[in-house]
Amino acid sequence: MKKYCYSLVAFVLVSLFTMSLQAQDDTQEESSRQSLPGWVEDLIPTIHGYWDNRAGYRVTSDRNEKDFSLLESRLQLDLASYLGDADLKFKGDLYGDGVMEEGDYDIREFYLGARPTDFMDFWIGRQILTWGTGDLIFINDMFPKDWQSFFIGRDTEYLKAPSDALKVSLFSESVNLDIVFTPQFDSDRYITGERISYWNGGMGEIAGENAVIQTHKPDEWIDDSELAVRLYRNIENIELAVYGYKGFWKSPGGMNAGGRAIFPDLTVIGFSVRGNILKGIGNLEYGYYRSDDDDNGEDPMINNSEMRFLAGYTQEIVKDLTGGIQYYVEHMMSYSEYQEFWPGGPSRDENRHLITLRLTKLALNQNLRLGLFGYYSPSDQDMYLRPNINYKASDHLSYEVGGNIFSGDQPHTFFGQFQDNSNVYAGVRYSF
Repeated sequence: MKKYCYSLVAFVLVSLFTMSLQAQDDTQEESSRQSLPGWVEDLIPTIHGYWDNRAGYRVTSDRNEKDFSLLESRLQLDLASYLGDADLKFKGDLYGDGVMEEGDYDIREFYLGARPTDFMDFWIGRQILTWGTGDLIFINDMFPKDWQSFFIGRDTEYLKAPSDALKVSLFSESVNLDIVFTPQFDSDRYITGERISYWNGGMGEIAGENAVIQTHKPDEWIDDSELAVRLYRNIENIELAVYGYKGFWKSPGGMNAGGRAIFPDLTVIGFSVRGNILKGIGNLEYGYYRSDDDDNGEDPMINNSEMRFLAGYTQEIVKDLTGGIQYYVEHMMSYSEYQEFWPGGPSRDENRHLITLRLTKLALNQNLRLGLFGYYSPSDQDMYLRPNINYKASDHLSYEVGGNIFSGDQPHTFFGQFQDNSNVYAGVRYSF
């Protein structure tokens, strides 16, 4: 506990220091650059970034994890150079983690992008990728997510983990095409037990640091590659898209004979529609998940195939107050086979229903943002609430408090398993 006290003191001191930076004159002009040739100026990167300090604490006792859910200081540098028709981008974090008692770095973006012709763009390297229409629900977005960051109180931007990929975009008057090739499988940053406790089916109880998940991950270059495509166009302000993916379940979706979690082969096809409805924006999205290693559903150690459906609507309720609601369903295919071959213990329902609600209120000239995002599953009888308050004190300094609150009737449901991980957090960020 002494280490955590020292870390908490350090967090407070760093936060006070960042606030003291605000006392300096923000209106000081940077010294003018000496006159340089244009091509040399293009090579000099623009530099942005921030210093983010956060602490989070569990509101319930968890015998499998530490009391602090989050305790870190993070420096991010964002560099960009523009080279005519090409650009080079780097974004990376250097951080100290008081929970895991380590320092590390995370390269979030490092890519070269270019437009060799009027009808094609490409990006090669580490990049953050996203598509689909869901609000914090992902069906056809098969790019990696960081669920640990999401559940402990890091900024929402950290939900998206980076991909090491080649992305090519082709444009025409009738339709556009995105192709993303990932030569080596990029999994989610999934729950392992090291930081967040979870339901362990083999033990029949909640586990954490006492049973960290061990995986057998596809890691062969080219042989374990991923391919994602999106074909899309707009028709009278309606966005239409179809998707395809060939790769693996992004989080562990099965277990091998040695007891290690595995990432079975997966194929996904789907579509989405988004456009104006009444005074807001509505969206529909569908995806069919074919579990290629167990398409008939007779292997209880591998995820069954699924169909996933989402309908959503967002509208400004009154000035500076926006609301959004979504209804989501996961339907397990071959459910009778699943029941027949299930070895015992708590089992899944054929259909998992989920309702989400987002409320966002802006105040004080939009410098204060009050937010609430909630998930509720009437089939699992569990829920997850994400309250958040963010105050922008200046162009450089902002403060944030929030929480991750889990509740459920059963310890084996998706959100119910995380009840002991409910936490509150606070942070201060200095941007430059």
